[in-house]
Amino acid sequence: MLRRWLTSRPVALPEAQCNPRAQPGRLTQGDCLRLLSFNIQVGNSTARYRHYLTRSWQHVLPHPERQLNLQRIARMLADFDLVALQEVDGGSLRSGYINQVEHLAQLADFPYWYQQLNRNMGHLAQHSNGLLSRVRPSLLEDHPLPGPPGRGAIVLRLGQGQDALLVVMMHLALGARTRTRQLAYIRELLQDYRHCILMGDMNTQAEDLLQRSPLRDLDLRAPQLQATFPSWKPLRCLDHILLSSSLQLQRYAVLGEPISDHLPVAVDIRLPVPLSLEPPLAPAAWQRHGP
Repeated sequence: MLRRWLTSRPVALPEAQCNPRAQPGRLTQGDCLRLLSFNIQVGNSTARYRHYLTRSWQHVLPHPERQLNLQRIARMLADFDLVALQEVDGGSLRSGYINQVEHLAQLADFPYWYQQLNRNMGHLAQHSNGLLSRVRPSLLEDHPLPGPPGRGAIVLRLGQGQDALLVVMMHLALGARTRTRQLAYIRELLQDYRHCILMGDMNTQAEDLLQRSPLRDLDLRAPQLQATFPSWKPLRCLDHILLSSSLQLQRYAVLGEPISDHLPVAVDIRLPVPLSLEPPLAPAAWQRHGP
C-alpha cells in the first residue's frame, strides 16, 4: 500500500472563500450537481501548433488578451456548481500579479475557491490547480502527488458518512511511470468511499485509466470519450470526469470553447440518495497534506 505523507496543516477557511457577497448554494438529496473541468493554460489562446513557439512569451509576460480570455472563461463557469481548473497562475508577473483562481471566482460569483500552488517560481510563475465551488464542502484536502515536484490533487467531500461524495481534482504527469504512481496514491484516497468523482487533465486516454491503471478495480466510468486536445483540432481525450457507477449521470459534453489548448469537459449528475448533507466541519478539519 502506498504510504501517504503524514505532515499536515489546516487549510484556513478564508483560503476557500473569496467572495462574501456571493450566496452559497444549497443541495439536497437528488439535486443535480453540475461539474466542469478545464485546463485554461493560464488564460493563453493557442490555435495552432506554431503558437507554442510564437506565443511562448505569453507564458512569462503579461498581455491584454489574457484578461479578455479570463472573462470569457468566467462567463462559461457561471453555469456550473463545482469547477476543477488546471494550469492557473496564483499571482505572478505573467498574470499581472492576479490570482487567477480568485479572479475567476469573483467574476463568476462563486462563494468558495481554493488555489493549490504546485510549482512556485516566484515572480515568474505560480503554477497552480484551482477549485471553485458554490457549495461549502464538509472536507477539503491539498495533496502533492508522488514524483517530481509540480503535480497535485485537491480532495473535496460533500456530506458525511458512508454515503458522502468524494471529488478528487488533479493534473497528472506526462510520463506513464510517474502517472501510475500518482494514480496509486489517488486510489488509496478513494478506498473508503462508494461515491467518487475524478476530474482533471489526466494526460492519458480513458481506456488506460479504466483498464490499465491502479483505478481499474474501482468500477469507474468515463461518460465522454470525445477528444479534448488540441482544442483547434482535437485528436486525444486527455481531460476527464470519471464517475462511480453508483452515480446517476444526467448529461455530459465537451464544450466547444477553444480558448485554451484544451477543451473543457462538463458532466451533470444526480446527488446520491441518501446523502447526509450535515453542517460542514470547522476550518481546522480542512487539511493540507504534504512533506
